[in-house]
Amino acid sequence: MPKQPVTLITGTRKGIGRYLAEYYVSQGHQVVGCSRGEADWTLPGYTHFCADVSDEVALKEITTFIRKTYGHLDHLINNAGIASMNHFLLTPLETAEKIFQTNLMGSFLFCREAAKLMAPKKFGRIVNFTTVATPLKLEGEAMYAASKAAIFSMNTIIARELAPMGITVNAVGPTPIETDLIRSVPKDKMDSLLARQAIKRFGSFEDVANVIDFFLRKESEFVTGQNIYLGGV
Repeated sequence: MPKQPVTLITGTRKGIGRYLAEYYVSQGHQVVGCSRGEADWTLPGYTHFCADVSDEVALKEITTFIRKTYGHLDHLINNAGIASMNHFLLTPLETAEKIFQTNLMGSFLFCREAAKLMAPKKFGRIVNFTTVATPLKLEGEAMYAASKAAIFSMNTIIARELAPMGITVNAVGPTPIETDLIRSVPKDKMDSLLARQAIKRFGSFEDVANVIDFFLRKESEFVTGQNIYLGGV
């Protein structure tokens, strides 16, 4: 690995994505990030793109920048994701399509293009995001949980396909973290969800970064196709 790893993170304007961008810059990485809107913050060592993760043209602009600027890519962290809490019978088709486009198709596109940048060096680390809403069968999140279950399934297969190239593919499934994604969820529903965890508290950005750190380590070259749910779910 180079002295200054190059790390691509999606969904970096706020929340977990912003934390991860700032965290990995502090660890000496050159970080490239993206979100649908402009970031209201800047940081030396960080480059921001405005892009919808399901937009293939915008994605290729990002990967072209990485190739021309750094010549390679070490890490991809597919953080971008959306959710919409609706009873299944009240979920519009437009909402379901948007969730799958962002969560699944966005992850698919970034994995595919990132792997092309990683393959020549025979080294790469890809980390996708799943969710505890899937194993907990969280009511109101049928399409969100399904999109993340699809990411898990995709992970297990592309981990095998990319292994000969020295690229590992793993996933982390956070418990609820106090971000914009869950602030609209009623308190009683959130309390009920936390009670189903072995460790009954909200997750933190640090909890997520700890698992990602493990996956990114050079020494983790024998770990691929894995998914870690946080909180003892």
